[in-house]
Amino acid sequence: MKNLLIIVFLCCSYVSFSQASSDEQVKKTLQNYIDGSSYNKLKLLRSAFSKNATLYLTTRDGFKRLTPEDYVGFFKNSKEGEFNGRHGKILSVEVTKDIATARVEISIPKRKWIFIDLFLLKKTGEGWKIISKTATRIDNE
Repeated sequence: MKNLLIIVFLCCSYVSFSQASSDEQVKKTLQNYIDGSSYNKLKLLRSAFSKNATLYLTTRDGFKRLTPEDYVGFFKNSKEGEFNGRHGKILSVEVTKDIATARVEISIPKRKWIFIDLFLLKKTGEGWKIISKTATRIDNE
């Protein structure tokens, strides 16, 4: 009986540790997205996305489907490493095996803009990658 309890405890501990580890890895990918887009670090920003990710965003030209390269292009004319006024905060992460969802708040105080970004992530051979993103403004447009 004692051995059975030890085995159950170890199994539960492993599952709990594995879940915490996945949560942290997802948060690291999201932080790469936040830091890459806040400091114009194109390589870091690019690393957060799978190459075939799909982004559904409203731009000046209306609702569009963008590639990661399209999105990275929004930051290409800014000085790398220089803070551009975007603040990011991870609001929630939910991991289920090799997929995850996340909510991130992006604020740009200078323009009085606040966005909620929703992400789908997938664990790949290269680690956790954003496979889809959408966003909406929640300030008083």
